[in-house]
Amino acid sequence: MTYVLDTTTLSELMRANPSAIARLRGLARTEVLLPQPAVAEVFYGLRRMQPSRRRAALRVRFDLFRRELRRIVWDDAVSAAFGDIKASLERRGKRLEDFDVAIAAHAVAARATLVTANVRHMRRVDGLLLQDWSAAASK
Repeated sequence: MTYVLDTTTLSELMRANPSAIARLRGLARTEVLLPQPAVAEVFYGLRRMQPSRRRAALRVRFDLFRRELRRIVWDDAVSAAFGDIKASLERRGKRLEDFDVAIAAHAVAARATLVTANVRHMRRVDGLLLQDWSAAASK
């Protein structure tokens, strides 16, 4: 199985959430993918923080995950999935932020499970497989 990590999950890993770390440790690195939109959101979040030891520690962990985990490329398949998801949500009167749609599109295009703490939020995307690693039991 392949897993795509969203921004919340990457943040949980950076904060050393024991449950998320345990789930990641149980997988081969080839099974876990980072989508560029999640990477961009974390860069933004770190940049917004005031310089501090906490920010420096989070940056070190972020760099570690970026070295260890593969990126999923934003290609035409991801773009097509993005268009399908966004149009479907609009037709149903549902809304997700574009970065959330983009991250979901990466998971759909890769036929992967999206790992997110925002399961309730991301359930709006039809057919998207979801897991939550932030708690002891996956949802």
